[in-house]
Amino acid sequence: MEIDIPEVRAEVEAAFRRYEAALVGNDVETLEALFHDDPRTIRYGAGENLYGMDAIRAFRRARSPQGLARDLSDTVITTYGRDVAVAMTLFRRAGTPGRVGRQSQTWIRLPEGWRVVAAHVSVIEG
Repeated sequence: MEIDIPEVRAEVEAAFRRYEAALVGNDVETLEALFHDDPRTIRYGAGENLYGMDAIRAFRRARSPQGLARDLSDTVITTYGRDVAVAMTLFRRAGTPGRVGRQSQTWIRLPEGWRVVAAHVSVIEG
């Protein structure tokens, strides 16, 4: 298996940037489109455990658009073959000094494009 095929990694990096822009801009439609619409898709958030796209969709639609801006650091995107990738990043928000967020995503290439099938967000002292 090839790791980090340049053109595949570029595709996932573009999808990741699209996700980040949608997140900080509260573009719910794009956020929903970038997650696999399946009951097995999971998102563990900083304060919620979401099982299935219906739960993820409900969370996104109810979330406040305030305070979403953040600065990323130490982002690592690794691809495995042509259809699987993981994206890991740290983030900081101005409204939570002394805290660092951690985000991990598993991306899979599906017929409709790259989609997140599992995600985890947590915040620690930092």
